[in-house]
Amino acid sequence: MRLLFIMLRKELKGYFLNPFGWVVFVFVTGMQGFALSTAMKGFRDSPSQNSLVYSAYNTTLFWFWFLFIFPLITMRLFAEEERSGTLEGLLTAPVRSWQVVLSKYGAAMVFYTLLWVPSYLQFRMYEWVTDVPPAYSPGSMLGAYSILLLMGAAFTAIGCLASALTSSQIIAGLLTIGMLVIHYFLGYVTAIWGEHFAAAPMFHYISSQEHLHYFTKGLLDTRPVVYYLSLAAFVLFITYQVVDYRRWRR
Repeated sequence: MRLLFIMLRKELKGYFLNPFGWVVFVFVTGMQGFALSTAMKGFRDSPSQNSLVYSAYNTTLFWFWFLFIFPLITMRLFAEEERSGTLEGLLTAPVRSWQVVLSKYGAAMVFYTLLWVPSYLQFRMYEWVTDVPPAYSPGSMLGAYSILLLMGAAFTAIGCLASALTSSQIIAGLLTIGMLVIHYFLGYVTAIWGEHFAAAPMFHYISSQEHLHYFTKGLLDTRPVVYYLSLAAFVLFITYQVVDYRRWRR
């Protein structure tokens, strides 16, 4: 475990000692602020029964920039080391393949989690600046960040797999966004084809839009927890197999 934490710390430094990591941080913070200000403008223009948290996250614009976070934070993980030749040295070192995968995935998840700290502060600033009760409940806030972390766990794992499959960051990024967009549109299958077919419940079960809709209303459910954690574990297992295959091929 000590070796795993050393590798995890090394990967984290790659985010915070690299200008690109700060560019991603600024980009996400800016988009979070824009989503919040847009929701507040909507509150000013017309009354709404939805909370501020719900209005900020349940928009098409949110999904547009949210899905692009994952190729940005994962495309370098394996592809850059493969391109530069450092991955060969890492895989021939006395470390296990699962330690390599978990250290890179763990660093990406820590960085992803930190990306949401500014948005929490922005919501709290609503109270500090306006001196009025918040336009959201603690349940909606808890639900929103819970589902964002769960989706992040699965989607970051998908990004890790895409990066492990190629030596090109661009291809890794395209693979990641392609798989995430396909997953996103699977949530609209029932809206297009209706409910009158046998697989309709399955598409409801995997619909990220529905999960975000219910969680930002404060309606917590264990089924998405099982789904996203199982998906993350399965994809990481495949990533481990890919990395281990590369290791023994050398």
